[in-house]
Amino acid sequence: MNPGIVYATLAYGIWGLFPLYFRQVAEVPALEVVMHRMVWSLLFVALLLLLLRRWAWVRVVVHQPLVLGAFAVSAVLLSGNWLTYVWAVHNAHVLDASLGYFILPLVNVGLGFVFLGERPRSGQWLAVGIASAGVLWLAVQAGHVPWLALVLAVTFGIYGLLRKIAVLGALEGLALETALLAPLAMVYLGWEAWAGRGMFVQGTTSTLTWLLAAGPLTAIPLLLFAAGARRIPMATLGILQYLSPTLLFLLSTLVLGEPMQATRLLGFVLIWVALMVYSLEGWQFRQRRRRHFAKN
Repeated sequence: MNPGIVYATLAYGIWGLFPLYFRQVAEVPALEVVMHRMVWSLLFVALLLLLLRRWAWVRVVVHQPLVLGAFAVSAVLLSGNWLTYVWAVHNAHVLDASLGYFILPLVNVGLGFVFLGERPRSGQWLAVGIASAGVLWLAVQAGHVPWLALVLAVTFGIYGLLRKIAVLGALEGLALETALLAPLAMVYLGWEAWAGRGMFVQGTTSTLTWLLAAGPLTAIPLLLFAAGARRIPMATLGILQYLSPTLLFLLSTLVLGEPMQATRLLGFVLIWVALMVYSLEGWQFRQRRRRHFAKN
């Protein structure tokens, strides 16, 4: 199996379970949670780089301003996605968040088609069409333009594209992104503490421990995702991504108790049919190619 598929599957699985973590810091404002994620992610990644002695990439950044600019854009997209997602979980909109990540694979396929010249096969297009119908049905059932879902899908879709074509590796790229974000986060957290607010002043030991855990819990799936994105096509990355919103859907309805209209189930069924079509088409394609090579 392509290791990129394994990396991406692990990343999406962790992300799908993230609401369980955010329940532990539910009393912390969404913006402050994001700021802690920036700071502790940088610390975690810096420790990894120190252990691995991988600092040669710094010269690339210093001598290529375009690289720094590209990662500044990806850092902004990442922070915006984080803030939107945490706000959604804190305000009982996990189902809306799951819709956003159901839309994301379609964004990935479109970005791969437009910017990377990827040309999905006919069976893959069929899967994308079925999934699109499911997403459209979910949006119609919501009764309004799903702005929150669209923000999540577009920000992370473009972020994934930038990481796929980035000149830096997964670890180095995340280090640069968090290094760009962390100074702002430290200023914010310092100001809050000086004003007598924030978890550094008011938080319990348990809450502060959970916030510290945001470092590895944020960095590890991002590293897995970036490693996977560099190894597999955007279309494949997009289909694997359905694991995350499916877990979000199950958590929101079975664990978090968010209401679920029976009519919306049709949309989720269509999306899972699309996943099965895509998987079956990929298996048949590999079998045909294996037979072709065996004959030659």
